[in-house]
Amino acid sequence: MRKGPPIGLIVFVVGASSLGAEIAAARLLAPYFGASTIVWANTIATVLVALSIGYWLGGRLADRNPTTRGMCALVMGAAALLAVVPFAAGPFLRTSVRAFDALSAGAFFGSLVGVLALVAVPVVLLGAVAPYAIRLTVRRVEESGAVAGRLYAISTFGSLVGVFLSALAMIPFLGTRRTFLAFALALAVVGALGLGRRYVLAPLALVVLIAVPVGAVKGADGERVIWERETTYQYARVVEDDDGQRDLELNEGQAVHSIYRPDSVLTDDVWDGYLVLPFAARRDPPRRLAILGNAAGTTARAYERYFPRTQIDGVEIDGELTEVGRELFDMDNPRLRTHTADARPFLAAQDDGRYDAIFVDAYRQPYIPFYLATREFFELARDKLTPGGVVIVNAGHPEGSDDLEKVLAATMRAVFPTVVRDPLEETNTLLLGTAGDASAARLRAAIPRLHPELRPVAAASAARVAPSLPGGEVYTDDRAPVEWLIDTSIVEYAAGGGD
Repeated sequence: MRKGPPIGLIVFVVGASSLGAEIAAARLLAPYFGASTIVWANTIATVLVALSIGYWLGGRLADRNPTTRGMCALVMGAAALLAVVPFAAGPFLRTSVRAFDALSAGAFFGSLVGVLALVAVPVVLLGAVAPYAIRLTVRRVEESGAVAGRLYAISTFGSLVGVFLSALAMIPFLGTRRTFLAFALALAVVGALGLGRRYVLAPLALVVLIAVPVGAVKGADGERVIWERETTYQYARVVEDDDGQRDLELNEGQAVHSIYRPDSVLTDDVWDGYLVLPFAARRDPPRRLAILGNAAGTTARAYERYFPRTQIDGVEIDGELTEVGRELFDMDNPRLRTHTADARPFLAAQDDGRYDAIFVDAYRQPYIPFYLATREFFELARDKLTPGGVVIVNAGHPEGSDDLEKVLAATMRAVFPTVVRDPLEETNTLLLGTAGDASAARLRAAIPRLHPELRPVAAASAARVAPSLPGGEVYTDDRAPVEWLIDTSIVEYAAGGGD
């Protein structure tokens, strides 16, 4: 006789936990390897392979030991392993990042190893439950089809609930660690019902772990973490040094996305280029400006000081970064209107001929979203410009590589007659596209009209401005393999010894 919880309930909880753990695993990897399609592909592929192995293993185990207790032991084992994942992830993934950085192997290999090590085994155990459940439920051969169909329907519905529950509720409100623990708790409860009273301690222990406060996701590397949060889109933190400078770091923490200095709006970084490069094509500062990827408002803050009449639309998909910008980065430009929106749909909704300049600085390090790097996007941006308007793109790239810059330049040249470059740093080049003329000479001519603090910045930029690099493939919405391009650049750079 079978004792324990209804098999349909077990199958539902296992289905929810399998796909919920997949969503949470991708979120767990994002702070270290980003959230590109490559990372998602590795996560989905690992889960599918693990489930396949689990189906095979579960069928063999069910034939050898067709008992509810045997099935619930698999469920309890999966619960225990899922509960360990968020605690083991931090040390393991930090070590992985350092190791793969040393090898310059890119996000593909790093995320693949990460998801294999962290979630493959518990998902194998979860996959083993489905054939076990069918074996225990089928009483006659004549009903095997109906039983299998019913249980797979219940499992699939559970998976659907797990996906939406984790993505829309648990991760945003509980965080990634507690999402893993909540699914582990659900598994432990149904597993304990089939294993007996001694196993009641397992779900109780998980309740205690869920109640434990979540500490910092990453160390501060000698700086003070004054704000950190898992937003709807990413892990974000603000660090402050002894001089009062604040940096906004996202996900992997290897790149800074906004800077605040208490004594200056200049940053000695890529944001300064946005202040002067428009004058390579324009005589006057922009009257209307769109910043796609506003983050905590570094560029908007500087425009308030040097060009206070410029009206700015600051577009940031993550509204919590806008909030921290107002709170900690002095983002209070009265002519700045902030918009919580994805950059391209926002731009498509604006009137044609609206902006004198459009700045594109939207990154999930180290990847620019593919739909902001295509011919169709630049055609859209062109249509939103006033006559003589400019589009300026931050082409972030691995040190020593210009493959992404060439692709972006080629794609911009397919739309704009003039494209020039300003290689500010070894990892950042600003590309300017316009329907008119643009040159270093025009920028030098504008220097006397600029604020005295901007003149050295403009002079340095004018010394670098040059025509865009030749070559490169034109990307389109149909084909824009940005992630592969970046990862290949990283590997090629490593193979060349960093030259």
